[in-house]
Amino acid sequence: MDFETDAQTREIADQVERIFQNDILPRCADYADAVGAGDLEPAFLKELKARNRELGLWNMALPRLADDEPGTRLTNLQFASIAEILGRIGWASEAFNCHAPDTPNMEILQMFATPAQKAEYLVPLLNAEIRSSFAMTEPDVASSDANNIATRMERRGDSYVLNGRKWFATGAANPKCSFLIVVGVTDPDAPRGKTHSMLIVPKDTPGVTVVRKIPVMHHVEQVTPHTELLFEDAEVPVANRLGEEGAGFLIGQARLGPARIHHCMRAIGRCEVLIRLMVERAAKRQTFGTTLRDYSSVQDAIAESRMDLEQARLLVQRTAWRLDREGNKLARKDISLIKIAVARAYQNIADRGVQIYGAMGMTDDAPFADALAQARAFRIYDGPDEVHLRTIFRLEEKDGEGLNYSDAYLGRG
Repeated sequence: MDFETDAQTREIADQVERIFQNDILPRCADYADAVGAGDLEPAFLKELKARNRELGLWNMALPRLADDEPGTRLTNLQFASIAEILGRIGWASEAFNCHAPDTPNMEILQMFATPAQKAEYLVPLLNAEIRSSFAMTEPDVASSDANNIATRMERRGDSYVLNGRKWFATGAANPKCSFLIVVGVTDPDAPRGKTHSMLIVPKDTPGVTVVRKIPVMHHVEQVTPHTELLFEDAEVPVANRLGEEGAGFLIGQARLGPARIHHCMRAIGRCEVLIRLMVERAAKRQTFGTTLRDYSSVQDAIAESRMDLEQARLLVQRTAWRLDREGNKLARKDISLIKIAVARAYQNIADRGVQIYGAMGMTDDAPFADALAQARAFRIYDGPDEVHLRTIFRLEEKDGEGLNYSDAYLGRG
C-alpha cells in the first residue's frame, strides 16, 4: 500500500491551500455575518466558486467524473488530502462544489440515473446551479435498520404516490434545494432487501411539505439544515425512479460509502485545527504562575490527540486506497472502521480542547463546543456506532471462516 501523494495531487493541494489561506480563512466573519442576515450564498462566495471552476478546482470528489462534465477527477485517495484542507472550515467545500449532500447525490446520479434524469438533475448540480437533499431517515422507526423505513411509494399507472414522514434530510430547507432523493417502500411483499426503491422528487411537488429545520444540540444549521419533511399523496412519474424497482438498498450502499469517507476526511482537517489551537493556548495561557504547556495533563491531552488523529488518518487513507481498487462492497469493513474510529477521535480531541480552553471552550468564541456537538452527532449519522460494530464483527467472522487457531494455541499447558 502506498499513500504517498502524487505530483498532480500535490499541485492541486498547494493551489487549494493558497485559496484557503487567501480567500476563505479571512472571510469567515463575513460569511457568518451574511448567513446570520439570511444571505446563504454571499456574493464573494459566488465569485470564488466561479474562479475555482475556471482553475479546474471543481467537483474534485467525483472519481467517476466524465470527460464532458466540469471539474477535475480525483481518486478517493487523491481527494483525501484535499478534503482535509476543506474540512478546516464548514463552508470551504462549497467553494469547490465538493460539499455534502450534493457530492454523494451526484455520484449516485452518475451511476444510476437515466440520460434524461442526468440532464434534468445531475447537470445543474455539477454546475452548482441548484442544491439537493437525501431523504431516508424517519422519526417513527429505527432507521438504522433500513428495512424499517416505512414511507410508502404506491405505483398507480405511470406514477408513484408517496405518503410518509422523513427527517434529517440534510439541506432540504435550503431555498436553492431543487429536488430530493427519497427512499421508500415500493413492494412490501418483495424479498428482504428488495422492498425499497429510490425516487427523485422535485421539492415543489404538491403534497411535499417542509415541516421544520431541526435543531441539533441546540443549534440550527441554516445553509444545510437537517430538515423534517411530510409527503401526503405526493405524485411523481415512474420515470423519476433511480434504477430498478426494489434496488433502493443497493443504491443506498453505493451512496453511503463515499459519503462516509468524505465526512471522515473533512473531520480530520477539522481536528488539525483543534490541535493547533490547543498548542497555541497551552503556550500563551498561565495559571497559578505556570504556563499551561508545563502541566503534564495538558501535554498528555495534546499528545493523545495527535496519536488519535494520526491513527485515524492512516485508517482513512487505507480505506480510500481500497475503495479506489476494490470498490464499495469489498471495502465495507474499512468504511465501518473509519466511521467509528474518526468519530471517536474527533469527539475525544474536541473534548480535550474544551478542557484546555476552559470557559471559552464552551462558548461560540472558540470552535470546540461546535466541534464537540458535531463529533457526537457523527456517531449517530450514517449509521450509529453499534450498527457499524455489528458489521465489523460479522465480516470478521466471515474473514475467519475455515481457520482454526484453537487447536494450535490452546490447551498445550
